[in-house]
Amino acid sequence: MKFWKMNGAGNDFVILNNLEEHLPVDQLPQIARTLCERHLSIGADGMMVVDTPTQGGDYRMLFYNSDGSVGEMCGNGARCICRYGYENGLAGETQTVETTAGIVTGRRIDRRLYRIRLNDPTTVRLDCPVEVDGVTYACSYVELGDPGIPHAVVPYANLRQADENELRELGRAIRWNQAFPKGANVNFYEIVGEDLIFERTFERGVEDFTYACGTGTGSVVTVLTLQGKVSGHGVQVDMTGGRLLIDAERVHSHVSSLYLTGPTNVVCKGEVTDEDLSF
Repeated sequence: MKFWKMNGAGNDFVILNNLEEHLPVDQLPQIARTLCERHLSIGADGMMVVDTPTQGGDYRMLFYNSDGSVGEMCGNGARCICRYGYENGLAGETQTVETTAGIVTGRRIDRRLYRIRLNDPTTVRLDCPVEVDGVTYACSYVELGDPGIPHAVVPYANLRQADENELRELGRAIRWNQAFPKGANVNFYEIVGEDLIFERTFERGVEDFTYACGTGTGSVVTVLTLQGKVSGHGVQVDMTGGRLLIDAERVHSHVSSLYLTGPTNVVCKGEVTDEDLSF
């Protein structure tokens, strides 16, 4: 079984081509759990599978978190898979990718830089405070696509200096908060300059911080654009793994389209020989 390993701003993925491998879909969660375990296998935040399109796209992208759960979509993953699609002759420089959350379009800017249109915001609640251990935290809530990718957006002062363990426990508590029936990715952010944000995302399915989160950056910029705190044009979002750019096109009181631009990195290509993998 051949694989690629890629990352987008440190958000890393194992990619399998099911157009060639013909793996049973019901086995993919278990394959993801096995391959994404960092100490025992290849290791990644998630696994992406290229499969046959069903809605007229160039191909279909199936996404699995490292715990084997299905992810509706992944922004950094979509950028990476666009490069994979281009370099493997599945699509041209502009491509259409089918995801569980809807159609995503991608564009090659140069060898490593890719831009995608994220799924549109379908739910936006700017004032959605959450309570954790008797403390109320300011929070907004955004879903991208349908079914929506759930994101909590939480301002956090001095985020770079925050205690890692305290922040992780807070992220875990908000991720499972009863205010979010299907759970939520938790995006802590701090505005550090004009159209410049620092962000850290606690991702459901990974159950920890990742180095970057594309849909998370889109959700944060959606909220801040609607609040008038950023312009929505070329907003720079710094995360542990690097810098992403977000363009949020605002029409009156909603964001009509959302674009994510950032780097890709092909880390390695090879053959899966994991002897703990069973079918």
